Amino acid sequence: MTATPSSVLDRVLVLEMVRVTEAAAIACLPLVGRGDEKAADAAAVEAMRAALNELDMDGTVVIGEGERDEAPMLFIGEKVGTGNGPAIDIALDPLEGTTICATAGPNSLAVLAIAEKGGLLNAPDVYMDKIAVGPGYPEGIIDLDRSPTENVCAVAKAKGVDPRDIIVCVLDRPRHEAMIAELRAVGCGVMLIGDGDVAGVIATTNPDTTIDIYMGSGGAPEGVLACAALRCVGGQFKGRLLFRNDDERGRAAKWGVTDLDKQYDLTELARGDCIFAATGVTDGSLLEGVKRKGGMMTTESVVMRASSGTVRWVKGEHRQG
Repeated sequence: MTATPSSVLDRVLVLEMVRVTEAAAIACLPLVGRGDEKAADAAAVEAMRAALNELDMDGTVVIGEGERDEAPMLFIGEKVGTGNGPAIDIALDPLEGTTICATAGPNSLAVLAIAEKGGLLNAPDVYMDKIAVGPGYPEGIIDLDRSPTENVCAVAKAKGVDPRDIIVCVLDRPRHEAMIAELRAVGCGVMLIGDGDVAGVIATTNPDTTIDIYMGSGGAPEGVLACAALRCVGGQFKGRLLFRNDDERGRAAKWGVTDLDKQYDLTELARGDCIFAATGVTDGSLLEGVKRKGGMMTTESVVMRASSGTVRWVKGEHRQG
Protein backbone atom coordinates (compact mmCIF):
# COMPACT_ATOMS: atom_id res chain seq x y z
CA MET A 1 0.00 0.00 0.00
CA THR A 2 1.42 3.37 -1.04
CA ALA A 3 1.47 6.02 1.66
CA THR A 4 -0.19 9.37 1.06
CA PRO A 5 2.35 12.20 0.78
CA SER A 6 2.51 14.25 3.95
CA SER A 7 2.53 18.04 3.77
CA VAL A 8 4.07 17.93 7.25
CA LEU A 9 7.02 15.87 6.13
CA ASP A 10 7.38 18.04 3.02
CA ARG A 11 8.53 20.76 5.38
CA VAL A 12 11.36 18.59 6.69
CA LEU A 13 13.94 18.13 3.99
CA VAL A 14 14.88 14.51 3.42
CA LEU A 15 18.57 15.38 3.25
CA GLU A 16 18.38 16.94 6.71
CA MET A 17 17.75 13.45 8.06
CA VAL A 18 20.92 12.26 6.35
CA ARG A 19 22.90 15.05 7.97
CA VAL A 20 21.68 13.85 11.36
CA THR A 21 22.73 10.23 10.83
CA GLU A 22 26.01 11.35 9.28
CA ALA A 23 26.82 13.37 12.39
CA ALA A 24 26.24 10.35 14.64
CA ALA A 25 28.29 8.01 12.45
CA ILE A 26 31.22 10.42 12.17
CA ALA A 27 31.27 10.86 15.96
CA CYS A 28 31.76 7.10 16.32
CA LEU A 29 34.77 6.84 14.02
CA PRO A 30 37.47 7.44 16.69
CA LEU A 31 35.89 4.68 18.78
CA VAL A 32 35.52 1.94 16.14
CA GLY A 33 37.37 -1.15 17.33
CA ARG A 34 38.39 0.43 20.65
CA GLY A 35 36.34 -1.97 22.76
CA ASP A 36 34.31 0.71 24.57
CA GLU A 37 30.64 0.28 23.74
CA LYS A 38 29.40 2.91 26.17
CA ALA A 39 31.76 5.60 24.90
CA ALA A 40 30.82 4.91 21.28
CA ASP A 41 27.10 5.02 22.06
CA ALA A 42 27.47 8.23 24.08
CA ALA A 43 29.36 9.92 21.25
CA ALA A 44 26.67 8.95 18.73
CA VAL A 45 23.83 10.09 21.03
CA GLU A 46 25.40 13.47 21.71
CA ALA A 47 26.12 14.14 18.02
CA MET A 48 22.66 13.07 16.87
CA ARG A 49 20.95 15.17 19.54
CA ALA A 50 22.95 18.26 18.58
CA ALA A 51 22.10 17.78 14.89
CA LEU A 52 18.38 17.28 15.59
CA ASN A 53 18.24 20.41 17.71
CA GLU A 54 19.35 22.51 14.73
CA LEU A 55 16.25 21.57 12.70
CA ASP A 56 13.08 23.67 12.51
CA MET A 57 10.62 21.11 13.83
CA ASP A 58 8.71 20.24 16.97
CA GLY A 59 10.16 16.78 17.34
CA THR A 60 9.31 14.17 19.98
CA VAL A 61 11.41 11.05 20.49
CA VAL A 62 8.96 8.14 20.62
CA ILE A 63 11.66 5.47 20.35
CA GLY A 64 15.06 6.32 21.75
CA GLU A 65 17.73 5.35 24.22
CA GLY A 66 15.22 4.36 26.90
CA GLU A 67 13.10 6.09 29.49
CA ARG A 68 14.24 9.34 31.04
CA ASP A 69 15.62 7.82 34.25
CA GLU A 70 17.80 5.46 32.20
CA ALA A 71 18.94 7.81 29.41
CA PRO A 72 20.18 11.37 29.94
CA MET A 73 19.73 12.25 26.26
CA LEU A 74 17.39 11.18 23.45
CA PHE A 75 15.12 9.47 25.96
CA ILE A 76 11.55 8.54 25.09
CA GLY A 77 9.46 11.70 25.30
CA GLU A 78 12.37 14.12 24.85
CA LYS A 79 11.63 17.16 22.70
CA VAL A 80 14.14 17.97 19.95
CA GLY A 81 14.38 20.59 17.24
CA THR A 82 13.85 24.32 17.56
CA GLY A 83 10.15 23.86 18.33
CA ASN A 84 9.21 26.22 15.49
CA GLY A 85 8.28 23.66 12.84
CA PRO A 86 5.83 20.80 12.32
CA ALA A 87 5.06 18.16 14.95
CA ILE A 88 7.19 15.12 14.16
CA ASP A 89 7.53 11.72 15.85
CA ILE A 90 11.07 10.35 15.80
CA ALA A 91 12.40 6.83 16.22
CA LEU A 92 16.15 6.57 16.47
CA ASP A 93 19.10 4.40 17.28
CA PRO A 94 22.20 6.62 17.20
CA LEU A 95 24.40 3.52 17.20
CA GLU A 96 22.68 0.34 16.04
CA GLY A 97 25.19 -2.35 16.97
CA THR A 98 27.26 -0.92 19.83
CA THR A 99 29.20 -4.18 20.20
CA ILE A 100 29.80 -4.26 16.46
CA CYS A 101 31.28 -0.77 16.58
CA ALA A 102 33.44 -1.59 19.60
CA THR A 103 34.83 -4.68 17.86
CA ALA A 104 34.92 -3.19 14.32
CA GLY A 105 32.50 -5.83 13.07
CA PRO A 106 30.12 -5.45 10.10
CA ASN A 107 26.75 -3.65 9.87
CA SER A 108 26.95 -1.01 12.59
CA LEU A 109 24.69 1.92 11.64
CA ALA A 110 23.37 5.27 12.78
CA VAL A 111 19.62 5.05 12.19
CA LEU A 112 16.66 7.43 12.25
CA ALA A 113 13.01 7.38 11.17
CA ILE A 114 10.44 10.18 11.26
CA ALA A 115 6.70 10.35 10.71
CA GLU A 116 3.79 12.65 11.42
CA LYS A 117 2.67 12.70 15.04
CA GLY A 118 1.15 9.31 15.87
CA GLY A 119 2.73 7.58 12.88
CA LEU A 120 5.18 5.37 14.77
CA LEU A 121 4.26 2.86 17.46
CA ASN A 122 5.53 4.09 20.80
CA ALA A 123 7.10 0.70 21.52
CA PRO A 124 8.39 0.04 25.02
CA ASP A 125 12.04 -0.94 25.34
CA VAL A 126 11.39 -4.69 25.50
CA TYR A 127 12.03 -7.62 23.20
CA MET A 128 9.97 -8.33 20.11
CA ASP A 129 9.51 -11.59 18.24
CA LYS A 130 9.99 -10.73 14.56
CA ILE A 131 9.75 -12.20 11.11
CA ALA A 132 10.30 -10.30 7.85
CA VAL A 133 10.55 -10.88 4.11
CA GLY A 134 11.23 -8.59 1.19
CA PRO A 135 8.79 -7.44 -1.52
CA GLY A 136 7.13 -9.57 -4.16
CA TYR A 137 5.38 -12.20 -2.03
CA PRO A 138 1.63 -12.75 -1.56
CA GLU A 139 0.20 -10.89 1.43
CA GLY A 140 0.25 -12.99 4.59
CA ILE A 141 3.12 -15.21 3.47
CA ILE A 142 4.63 -15.04 6.96
CA ASP A 143 3.00 -15.39 10.39
CA LEU A 144 4.38 -15.62 13.91
CA ASP A 145 1.68 -18.17 14.79
CA ARG A 146 3.28 -20.58 12.34
CA SER A 147 6.41 -22.58 13.06
CA PRO A 148 9.79 -21.66 11.53
CA THR A 149 9.42 -24.71 9.28
CA GLU A 150 5.99 -23.61 8.04
CA ASN A 151 7.21 -20.07 7.31
CA VAL A 152 10.27 -21.30 5.41
CA CYS A 153 8.18 -23.72 3.35
CA ALA A 154 5.60 -21.03 2.54
CA VAL A 155 8.28 -18.63 1.30
CA ALA A 156 10.04 -21.38 -0.66
CA LYS A 157 6.76 -22.38 -2.37
CA ALA A 158 5.98 -18.76 -3.28
CA LYS A 159 9.50 -18.31 -4.60
CA GLY A 160 9.35 -21.57 -6.57
CA VAL A 161 12.38 -23.14 -4.90
CA ASP A 162 13.17 -25.94 -2.48
CA PRO A 163 13.30 -25.02 1.24
CA ARG A 164 17.00 -25.92 1.11
CA ASP A 165 17.51 -22.90 -1.16
CA ILE A 166 16.15 -20.45 1.43
CA ILE A 167 18.51 -18.37 3.60
CA VAL A 168 17.29 -17.19 7.01
CA CYS A 169 19.06 -14.42 8.95
CA VAL A 170 19.05 -14.91 12.74
CA LEU A 171 20.71 -13.11 15.64
CA ASP A 172 23.31 -15.42 17.18
CA ARG A 173 21.85 -15.73 20.67
CA PRO A 174 21.37 -18.70 23.05
CA ARG A 175 17.61 -18.02 23.03
CA HIS A 176 17.52 -18.94 19.34
CA GLU A 177 19.23 -22.35 19.64
CA ALA A 178 16.03 -24.39 19.24
CA MET A 179 14.86 -22.30 16.28
CA ILE A 180 18.26 -22.55 14.56
CA ALA A 181 18.22 -26.34 15.03
CA GLU A 182 14.73 -26.53 13.49
CA LEU A 183 15.76 -24.38 10.52
CA ARG A 184 18.81 -26.53 9.87
CA ALA A 185 16.66 -29.67 10.11
CA VAL A 186 14.55 -28.23 7.28
CA GLY A 187 17.77 -27.90 5.31
CA CYS A 188 17.75 -24.15 4.74
CA GLY A 189 20.79 -21.96 5.27
CA VAL A 190 21.08 -19.95 8.48
CA MET A 191 23.11 -16.73 8.41
CA LEU A 192 24.00 -15.84 11.99
CA ILE A 193 24.70 -12.21 12.86
CA GLY A 194 26.18 -10.95 16.10
CA ASP A 195 24.12 -7.77 16.29
CA GLY A 196 22.36 -5.21 14.13
CA ASP A 197 18.92 -6.61 13.38
CA VAL A 198 17.76 -3.41 11.62
CA ALA A 199 20.27 -4.18 8.88
CA GLY A 200 19.24 -7.84 9.03
CA VAL A 201 15.59 -7.04 8.32
CA ILE A 202 16.45 -4.57 5.54
CA ALA A 203 18.75 -7.19 3.98
CA THR A 204 15.68 -9.25 3.03
CA THR A 205 14.79 -6.54 0.49
CA ASN A 206 18.15 -6.74 -1.33
CA PRO A 207 18.68 -9.82 -3.54
CA ASP A 208 22.45 -9.28 -3.44
CA THR A 209 22.50 -10.29 0.25
CA THR A 210 20.87 -13.67 -0.63
CA ILE A 211 18.83 -13.39 2.61
CA ASP A 212 15.19 -14.43 2.14
CA ILE A 213 13.78 -14.23 5.69
CA TYR A 214 14.70 -12.51 8.94
CA MET A 215 13.53 -14.44 12.00
CA GLY A 216 13.91 -14.29 15.78
CA SER A 217 13.61 -11.94 18.74
CA GLY A 218 15.38 -8.62 19.23
CA GLY A 219 14.66 -5.13 20.49
CA ALA A 220 11.16 -3.76 19.87
CA PRO A 221 12.50 -0.27 19.05
CA GLU A 222 14.68 -1.76 16.31
CA GLY A 223 11.58 -3.51 14.96
CA VAL A 224 9.78 -0.20 14.49
CA LEU A 225 12.84 1.33 12.80
CA ALA A 226 13.09 -1.62 10.42
CA CYS A 227 9.37 -1.30 9.60
CA ALA A 228 9.84 2.35 8.66
CA ALA A 229 12.42 1.20 6.10
CA LEU A 230 10.20 -1.61 4.78
CA ARG A 231 7.34 0.87 4.33
CA CYS A 232 9.59 2.67 1.86
CA VAL A 233 10.99 -0.24 -0.15
CA GLY A 234 8.40 -2.96 0.27
CA GLY A 235 8.24 -6.17 2.22
CA GLN A 236 6.26 -7.78 5.01
CA PHE A 237 6.86 -7.79 8.76
CA LYS A 238 5.16 -9.33 11.77
CA GLY A 239 6.07 -8.48 15.34
CA ARG A 240 4.88 -9.46 18.81
CA LEU A 241 6.11 -7.83 22.01
CA LEU A 242 7.73 -10.19 24.52
CA PHE A 243 7.55 -9.54 28.26
CA ARG A 244 9.85 -11.16 30.81
CA ASN A 245 8.36 -9.72 33.99
CA ASP A 246 5.71 -7.44 35.49
CA ASP A 247 8.00 -4.42 35.22
CA GLU A 248 8.11 -4.79 31.42
CA ARG A 249 4.34 -5.28 31.27
CA GLY A 250 3.90 -2.13 33.32
CA ARG A 251 6.22 -0.26 30.97
CA ALA A 252 4.05 -1.35 28.03
CA ALA A 253 0.91 -0.10 29.76
CA LYS A 254 2.60 3.24 30.39
CA TRP A 255 3.00 3.71 26.64
CA GLY A 256 -0.55 2.68 25.82
CA VAL A 257 -0.01 -0.99 24.89
CA THR A 258 -3.06 -2.91 26.19
CA ASP A 259 -3.10 -6.12 24.09
CA LEU A 260 0.10 -7.84 25.23
CA ASP A 261 -0.31 -10.77 22.81
CA LYS A 262 -1.06 -8.73 19.69
CA GLN A 263 0.72 -9.63 16.46
CA TYR A 264 1.56 -6.30 14.81
CA ASP A 265 1.62 -5.84 11.07
CA LEU A 266 3.99 -3.55 9.20
CA THR A 267 1.53 -0.68 8.89
CA GLU A 268 0.61 -0.85 12.59
CA LEU A 269 4.22 -0.23 13.57
CA ALA A 270 4.91 2.50 10.99
CA ARG A 271 1.83 4.24 9.58
CA GLY A 272 1.30 6.84 6.89
CA ASP A 273 4.15 8.66 5.25
CA CYS A 274 7.54 8.22 6.86
CA ILE A 275 11.21 8.83 6.14
CA PHE A 276 14.02 6.43 7.05
CA ALA A 277 17.70 7.35 7.04
CA ALA A 278 20.84 5.42 7.94
CA THR A 279 24.58 6.05 7.71
CA GLY A 280 27.15 3.28 7.92
CA VAL A 281 29.48 3.30 10.91
CA THR A 282 31.29 0.11 9.92
CA ASP A 283 31.23 -1.64 6.54
CA GLY A 284 28.24 -3.91 6.04
CA SER A 285 25.76 -5.46 3.64
CA LEU A 286 23.75 -2.24 3.44
CA LEU A 287 26.32 0.57 3.63
CA GLU A 288 30.03 1.30 3.77
CA GLY A 289 31.36 2.61 7.05
CA VAL A 290 32.96 5.96 7.85
CA LYS A 291 36.53 6.23 6.61
CA ARG A 292 39.41 8.69 6.83
CA LYS A 293 40.92 9.58 3.47
CA GLY A 294 43.64 12.17 3.68
CA GLY A 295 42.18 15.25 5.29
CA MET A 296 38.61 14.08 4.64
CA MET A 297 36.14 11.64 6.10
CA THR A 298 33.78 9.76 3.79
CA THR A 299 30.32 8.47 4.60
CA GLU A 300 27.70 6.41 2.81
CA SER A 301 24.04 6.84 3.67
CA VAL A 302 20.62 5.78 2.45
CA VAL A 303 17.42 7.78 2.83
CA MET A 304 13.99 6.49 1.86
CA ARG A 305 10.46 7.89 1.77
CA ALA A 306 7.29 5.83 1.94
CA SER A 307 4.95 8.09 -0.06
CA SER A 308 7.19 8.22 -3.13
CA GLY A 309 9.06 4.92 -2.75
CA THR A 310 12.20 6.92 -3.42
CA VAL A 311 15.52 5.52 -2.22
CA ARG A 312 18.55 7.81 -2.35
CA TRP A 313 22.11 6.65 -1.79
CA VAL A 314 24.25 9.51 -0.54
CA LYS A 315 28.05 9.61 -0.59
CA GLY A 316 29.48 12.33 1.62
CA GLU A 317 32.91 13.91 1.98
CA HIS A 318 33.53 15.84 5.18
CA ARG A 319 36.48 17.99 6.12
CA GLN A 320 38.13 17.01 9.36
CA GLY A 321 38.55 19.56 12.07
